Amino acid sequence: MLVPFIPLLAILINVWIKDRYKVAKVSVYASGITFLLSLFFLITYAIKPEPRKLSLIPPFEFYFDALSAVMLTAVSGISFVVHKYSVKYLQEEEGYKRFFVLLDLITVALLMLVSADNMLLFLFSWNTVGVLLYLLLNHNYRRKEAVKYNLWTLVIHKLGDIPLFLALGILFTKLGTLSLSESFSRLGEISSETFLLEGVALLVVLSAFMKSAQIPFHLWLPYTMEGPTPVSALMHAGIVNAGGFLINRFAPVFYYADLSFHLAFLVGLLTAVLGSILMLAQSDIKKALGYSTVGQMGYMIMEAGVGAFALAIYHLIAHGIFKATLFMNSGSIIHQARKDTNIPKDEIYSYLAKGSLPPRRLPWLVFAVITVVVPLVIVVFAHLFVSEDFFQFQGAIVLLFFGWITGAQVIFSTYRHAIYSVAKLLLFTVISFSVVILGYVVIGHSFEAFLYPDKEFVRKLYQNAQINELLFDLQVIALALIIAGGWFLAYYASENKEKLSPLYQRYYEKLYKLLYEEVYFPRLYKGLGRLFNYLSERLNALTRWL
Repeated sequence: MLVPFIPLLAILINVWIKDRYKVAKVSVYASGITFLLSLFFLITYAIKPEPRKLSLIPPFEFYFDALSAVMLTAVSGISFVVHKYSVKYLQEEEGYKRFFVLLDLITVALLMLVSADNMLLFLFSWNTVGVLLYLLLNHNYRRKEAVKYNLWTLVIHKLGDIPLFLALGILFTKLGTLSLSESFSRLGEISSETFLLEGVALLVVLSAFMKSAQIPFHLWLPYTMEGPTPVSALMHAGIVNAGGFLINRFAPVFYYADLSFHLAFLVGLLTAVLGSILMLAQSDIKKALGYSTVGQMGYMIMEAGVGAFALAIYHLIAHGIFKATLFMNSGSIIHQARKDTNIPKDEIYSYLAKGSLPPRRLPWLVFAVITVVVPLVIVVFAHLFVSEDFFQFQGAIVLLFFGWITGAQVIFSTYRHAIYSVAKLLLFTVISFSVVILGYVVIGHSFEAFLYPDKEFVRKLYQNAQINELLFDLQVIALALIIAGGWFLAYYASENKEKLSPLYQRYYEKLYKLLYEEVYFPRLYKGLGRLFNYLSERLNALTRWL
């Protein structure tokens, strides 16, 4: 229960230690103990799932439920790995002791955030995470680029604090309590005030957008890459993905609201698509990973937008673990690439570099049928295996649709990159995809039952996320046609390069320039910065005149 205070104890000990390496050792040990205790609490909660409250002195009041148990383990686990990694990675850097103290502080803030019951403590933790992230990103404060772009991070995070402050203020004003758990249990008292609850839900979603780098607030994330690599990894321990946690923490509010679902889905979908595309146009590996995270956070918000709240948390944890690992490994890859420029000349390289395809492939019509039918059968069967009534909600159809697209894209790419043993490669692709999808669905449904054991509550969230049936069907058909058209065009272009070359080259250059310029969002940000500077100068001049 006292897990959030262990890193704080490490900070108090490190204040009196002068040896920088001993400071790192104390910090690593504390983070390791925190992770083990969090894991123990998760296991004991899974055995006996009963929410518990802990009240020390106001405002240090905590609420430990399934969501807290999962997030405490995820945050402390990633924090421990980052602590361990940073010991040697930053040993030659200045401010070594300061870095570990800040690392422990932000861990404390995150642990308090995911377990806070008092509104003031929740808001303080949410606010403090943004400030501490700014300080960590500015570890190399002599680098002007780092300082300039990290200011964007601070500004966006502070803007994201405002909607949450207003949402908590509304709940406190109407219900008269600072306890989050008590407020959520008493929402039925104001359930008739639909407009008010819709407003609270929209404010929560807006705060989640800014914290989780949703368009148009996304630019702070890819431009934090000037900061230390361990900090980029740590951001996946409940910082950049805090939006998914926030929406889940306020899930009882969304029980009485529906407009916010549609906004979350629309913004999440746009962010997922644009972030994933912009990732492909980056030459900097860390910046590409940053845009990849933007896209993944879009998926997370989109999942919440279709009512799959538990799936958003599952996505948060799964993505946080593997992307933190990718960031920590990126430094090694960059170092290795500078020494060794050799690239293996295999079939994939030949296709990407020269556009040459293997001589033997299955007929394209056969592969087209396989591409469409096989993923659809696997995805539908996997969901039928765990829940027969899953298909009655639009949100479920959206998830199935994206699962189908993912599988179809994998098989389509297999056809284009096929090696000589096409049948064997296709067989292994289908088997691996089946295992991944089945595991994802089974774990996802089990996770949902753990976080939200009340099936009626989950059903209501899915229902609130639904839109007009005709509009929904038209959207699905339109998206399917666009994607199928894209596949056909990609195949036709590869088979008729001479005919399409001039046209393809002209539009490709324009598209690439647009993506390389990041859809001109950096220019927009800089223009806004100049505008605010100008307005500030005018205001100062007016003040002097007065």
